[in-house]
Amino acid sequence: MASPGLDGRRRWVLSVLEEYEVPLTRFATRMLHDEHAARDVVQHAFLRLCGRSAEELHDRVAPWLFTVCRNKAVDVLRGRRRTASLEQMETPDCVGPEPDPAEAVEMRELHRRLSGLIDGLPSSQRETLGLWSEGFSHREIAQITERSEGSVRVLVHRALKQLRGHPVVRELFGRPAQPSRLADRETSEFV
Repeated sequence: MASPGLDGRRRWVLSVLEEYEVPLTRFATRMLHDEHAARDVVQHAFLRLCGRSAEELHDRVAPWLFTVCRNKAVDVLRGRRRTASLEQMETPDCVGPEPDPAEAVEMRELHRRLSGLIDGLPSSQRETLGLWSEGFSHREIAQITERSEGSVRVLVHRALKQLRGHPVVRELFGRPAQPSRLADRETSEFV
């Protein structure tokens, strides 16, 4: 017969699993570019969580889980001993439930195009942007990635700036391409 403490701990772990399994899997998949390896990394993080208590982690459950997940993913990447850089790898589809078929096709195309642009970012920008998009604060990302908070702010800012200014992103979101300053000057000279 399970003691009340074990039953409460089990409910806590299951509630954390329900809340964070999908975001952790997305994060690990982006890092590893392999959904099966990502699921193994997430499983490792939750197994480690079983050895912790809610009181011990208090309100740091998400940063702790993402840190454990990231560290294990880095170990997996090191273990692969691949010569190809992360910038050359292809990102698989995101994990999660899909909308109706027409929306799913549009979302897959949008995801494919944006993923290609994100893959072109330096790995440090991709990693911090991925955590930022999961809702982590700059401080939490700094803790997870073992960088300074200022460095994280700069990486996220540069990644977003580069993406926002890209002609493909501007086209996707219905914004006209920004004419260059040179083009503005040339136009004004002829008017």
